[in-house]
Amino acid sequence: MKLDDDIALALRLADAAGAAIRPYFRSVSAERKGDATPVTLADRAAEEAMRAILAAEVPRDGIVGEEFGTREGSTGRTWVLDPIDGTAGFLAGRAIFGTLIALLVDGFPVLGVIDQPIAGERWVGASGMATTLNGQPVRTRPCRELAEATIATTGPHYFSQHEGEHFMALASQTDYRRMVMGGDCYNYAMLATGQLDIVCEAGLKLHDWAALVPVVEGAGGTMADWNGDPLHAGSEGHVIALGDPARLDDVIEALAAGHSHGH
Repeated sequence: MKLDDDIALALRLADAAGAAIRPYFRSVSAERKGDATPVTLADRAAEEAMRAILAAEVPRDGIVGEEFGTREGSTGRTWVLDPIDGTAGFLAGRAIFGTLIALLVDGFPVLGVIDQPIAGERWVGASGMATTLNGQPVRTRPCRELAEATIATTGPHYFSQHEGEHFMALASQTDYRRMVMGGDCYNYAMLATGQLDIVCEAGLKLHDWAALVPVVEGAGGTMADWNGDPLHAGSEGHVIALGDPARLDDVIEALAAGHSHGH
């Protein structure tokens, strides 16, 4: 399939997921039977809707989904789905969660969609293309030095103590008064749109980050693991995103400085 066809398919997946999710957002239900919170109902409905489209359109492609696991394919192509990235935000009624849709070819992401179905914001990134927000190109912003950088992370509770020391070693060299906590995938979308400079996280699974890479890189940024190596299906989940690739060495060096506290 041509990339244009894949993008069109990804947009249809996002439409279907958003239609499934919207009725559950800020829905107040007194009865929660078992594990059936609004987020689990919305998650499952959205992923089922996306999987049904993929089964009909590209039955030989693989699928990795947060809710329903892996379907092996035979094409070297895998669709990676996270129906609601930012569960806590969703449950708190904050419209900064997102549906993440990625296409991996031989383990590397070539297409990514971040869709915010409440605000009606959709970022699309693909290899060799400029990232768009609702059809308009977006760009990351330059960052001349780490001390001027605004850094974001979803939250300190996602780091082990050791990882947290590395994160703080980096954060302390940025403009930490403007540090942003919370946001999940939305932080990467904001970085791609020139509102943030660095996102740093640990413990991410493939479905958490796969869609983010084409969006960030198509906007002029870069993503890597904490060693500075490119992300691929085997990566362990330590992720950094930079709006300005020129700061990569500075960020890796600052993260590594977390070692020097007598471990």
